[in-house]
Amino acid sequence: MTYEVVIGVEVHAQLRTKSKMFCGCGTTFGLSANSQTCPVCLGLPGTLPVINKSAVEMAVRAGLALSCTIGENNRFARKNYFYPDLPKGYQISQYESPICEHGWLAIAVGSATKRVRIRRAHLEEDAGKNVHETGTRGSRVDFNRAGTPLLEIVTEPDMQSADEVVAYLKCLRDVLMYLDVCDGNMDEGSFRCEPNLSLRPTGQSEFGTKVELKNINSFKFVKDAIEYEIKRQTRVLNEGGKVVQETRLWNIDRGETAVMRSKEEAHDYRYFPDPDLVPLQLDQEWIGKFTSSLPELPAARAKRFSDEYGLPEYDAGVLTASRGLADYFEASVKLFNQPKTVSNWVMGELTRELNNSGVDVSASPVPPDRLVSLLQLVDKGTVSLKVARDIFPEVYSSGKTPEQIVQERGLTQVSDEGVLEQIIDDILVKNPAQVSQFREGKQQVLGFLVGQVMKASGSKANPGKVNELLKRKLGA
Repeated sequence: MTYEVVIGVEVHAQLRTKSKMFCGCGTTFGLSANSQTCPVCLGLPGTLPVINKSAVEMAVRAGLALSCTIGENNRFARKNYFYPDLPKGYQISQYESPICEHGWLAIAVGSATKRVRIRRAHLEEDAGKNVHETGTRGSRVDFNRAGTPLLEIVTEPDMQSADEVVAYLKCLRDVLMYLDVCDGNMDEGSFRCEPNLSLRPTGQSEFGTKVELKNINSFKFVKDAIEYEIKRQTRVLNEGGKVVQETRLWNIDRGETAVMRSKEEAHDYRYFPDPDLVPLQLDQEWIGKFTSSLPELPAARAKRFSDEYGLPEYDAGVLTASRGLADYFEASVKLFNQPKTVSNWVMGELTRELNNSGVDVSASPVPPDRLVSLLQLVDKGTVSLKVARDIFPEVYSSGKTPEQIVQERGLTQVSDEGVLEQIIDDILVKNPAQVSQFREGKQQVLGFLVGQVMKASGSKANPGKVNELLKRKLGA
């Protein structure tokens, strides 16, 4: 029997607030255990939560960017379950009245575009972290994360493959990072995704039994986990078994999913309005201020880069995936109006050095004007393209200008015909076989001869001049 794959995704995006959702404790990652806690986030008797206004603002901005309806009347609820990392014995979340509903996000599926519907996006607080250390007796709990503001974004079951899920997650992450409401760090748990996957016989309208996947911290593992789970559920069904509704963890080392716990239904959590928090009222005028302040989002910016700068779709997509990289590109193009050349350097040399040094483009030691000064040296014929590429790592690491490095190392491009002819004559004498091949019609040999001249000149020769002089001497 053949099956149709049905996938919805829940994403927990940690909001970039300085303090927690309902108290003033900080949200900095990696500090010593339980150093960012107080009576409120520890759930001590007599404490009262206070809503973080910045978290609400970020949720509204994200909802608007996802084409959601923003709830004017929404409230927080208590989600009741007992787990060691939940200090109050319940989680403050939103249930019946989420802050954002009925949105969508367009993703690329091959050459087509597909809308993934957003069912809801609601605010809630994070739980703590259970720590299980090898060689120690028992486990411990770090409550630093408890109370951290999250925006949980839930899709409809609109995706049908691992590739579609990865495309959705990348697109959503880019949007949230553009808005500066989430840093998108999957390793630190700032962007956590939980696919819900089921199979049904092809042509059947009724959904199959869904399984939730957890413990996934990279796009690669998302793809691997989903593809494994599709195979596992297919095998279970074909062998006459039944898929059990449960939560399964992705085991990176074994490359397989494993049972974590049975999956609860909504009624198991006994949701009810939190009596310590009054309903949250948002008026349209206040919401409208955020509508007008939204930045140009990745998809729209990518289209503009293709239309305005004539860039290939691939270039436009890479450059606009990061708001900082897109800003850097546009600042460079304003100074040097050769978009494709700038694109090549930003995606190539600059990105490589940034990745090697672990630096974000916003902190690049090579600002746009310094990159442009190097490109102008190539454009004017002062240095060859090869020399420019060779010295870029030094421009990046030394703090020196391209002009300084070129002058100190004597790398100015040689365009003098007399000097170049001497080098060319020597190369032609040393390579008679290639000269004969060229004159017999093997045009590709010219590239070899040009390379030999460039090598002999220490890459200082003007490639255009070299080509011109070689053809003249070879009678081409």
